Amino acid sequence: MSSALSLCIILDANKLTGPNFADWLQILRVVLKSEKMGYMLNSPFPKPPKDDVTYQKHQEYHKWIDEANVAQCIMLTYVNSELQKQHEHMDAYTILVHLQKLYDIEGRTTRYEISKELFRSKMAEGTSVNDHVLKMINLIESLG
Repeated sequence: MSSALSLCIILDANKLTGPNFADWLQILRVVLKSEKMGYMLNSPFPKPPKDDVTYQKHQEYHKWIDEANVAQCIMLTYVNSELQKQHEHMDAYTILVHLQKLYDIEGRTTRYEISKELFRSKMAEGTSVNDHVLKMINLIESLG
């Protein structure tokens, strides 16, 4: 991680507290990219390879595990202690997904607008029940 040391100083100055999520995430992505681990934020933890796969596949898996641990440590180092406690047993991808649910303002605003549309939705007279139900299902699914 020596090549990212100066970038980590920037991340340290912008430790995640909640409202600064977008800035923190942008800096985190740069730090992980500089360490060639940017992909950690885009993919969930892989399943362990089966015994009958090649040695190279096992090596790739173990390399992935090592890099996942480094990415997790970087993330946990630059969040407040409360968030560290909540996320210490999660991998980098799962931490990011959870933090996005907690702090991503754009995502929260979108969910609020969808909820508002869902709760205010009324079936118009003369329209198909099927169409209304499908609309409601789509709104509910988009909240998930």
